[in-house]
Amino acid sequence: MRSFFALHRNVRLRIGLAFVHKLIDAMILTFIAIYLAAHVGVAVAGALILVFAAFAVVGMLVGGHLSERWGRRPVLIIGDVVGTGFLALMAVAYYSGWGALAVYFSYAIVKFGSNLALPANDATIIDVTPPEQRKFVYTVNYWVINLALGTGALLGAFLYSSHFGAVILGGAAGMAFALAVTVALVAETKPETPRPPVKLTGLAQFVQGYKVVLADATFRRLIIAATLILTLEGQLSTAIGIRLSTDFPTQEVVPFGAVTGVEMLGVLKAVNTVLVVAFALVVNSLLKRMPDRTRLYAGITLYAGGFAVLAVTDDAWLLLVAVVVLTVGELMNLPVQQALLAELAPDDGRPRYLAAYYLHIRFGQIVNSILISLSAVVSMAGMAGIYLAFGVVIILQYRAILARRETRVAVSA
Repeated sequence: MRSFFALHRNVRLRIGLAFVHKLIDAMILTFIAIYLAAHVGVAVAGALILVFAAFAVVGMLVGGHLSERWGRRPVLIIGDVVGTGFLALMAVAYYSGWGALAVYFSYAIVKFGSNLALPANDATIIDVTPPEQRKFVYTVNYWVINLALGTGALLGAFLYSSHFGAVILGGAAGMAFALAVTVALVAETKPETPRPPVKLTGLAQFVQGYKVVLADATFRRLIIAATLILTLEGQLSTAIGIRLSTDFPTQEVVPFGAVTGVEMLGVLKAVNTVLVVAFALVVNSLLKRMPDRTRLYAGITLYAGGFAVLAVTDDAWLLLVAVVVLTVGELMNLPVQQALLAELAPDDGRPRYLAAYYLHIRFGQIVNSILISLSAVVSMAGMAGIYLAFGVVIILQYRAILARRETRVAVSA
């Protein structure tokens, strides 16, 4: 606790507000698909949910560009203003019976605003966090986000049927609170760096900024590694979840009793969330002296290996052991991955780098959808082989990134 309060005020505030934002997101986004399916049909609902991804990509890229041009604080404020206003409009649409599409499009604009602010939020944290504190900061942030997502999903599940409108109103109030805190307490952190003469304007400047980011080969490797890590994470809800729902025989699992495949999937997700919340800070404290290379290689090996086991076994207790193993790997890897992101995103252009990095979420969704189709024709043993191959590719990306880091340090020395 003392280490947390020793952090820069901006960092403490943004981590606290991350809990508010993710809590709202989990309470609404998790159930908006159910709401849409009930009002416009499953097929249309699926297509509308895909539009969220497009809004997210556009919002992040625009937010990264504006954060570099205007500074972090104005973009954070704009994001929260959009979120507050359109969550309020969403509540009005819900209670006034304007229709499901009015509710949906209001929330689509909310998602645009939240993704607009995402690069500025992360840049605000990195700007004022010394390299030696970054693993700790990212571990705390990860812990807070998982706690918020678990709490929000639980609250949303109990309130959706009879109080979904109240959930939306609560989200608007929470976003208004986040806006007030940002306006009153969050300071601008954009580094003062000499700016070259601006020759391009408008769209040309926007495109050129991201061309510079994607020309960075080391940063591209980090995006590839993050994409494959996220793809593995998504397999629990997709290919592995589908296999459990169809092939898993009902078994006794203490203390849950007899569980079906779908219920076993819920148990595995719950165990992962509880372990992250319970042990994230402990694991980071225990491993803070471990070299990054060892921590990354061991963490990815455990992570990919755990998913490979989940792909092939129907034994409930072996599935639980595999989730424990992959969670340990996740906790070993993630803080170092985020610290590398902070290190590779330079002061000049940092929000653009962060916006480009978060495209790995969309890339991961694409690869996940491909693997779902592939799992229909490839055996689960074959899928396990793919997961292990992903692990090898991730380690190779990290190997190249760390080698270039060592070269850069040697040159500086």
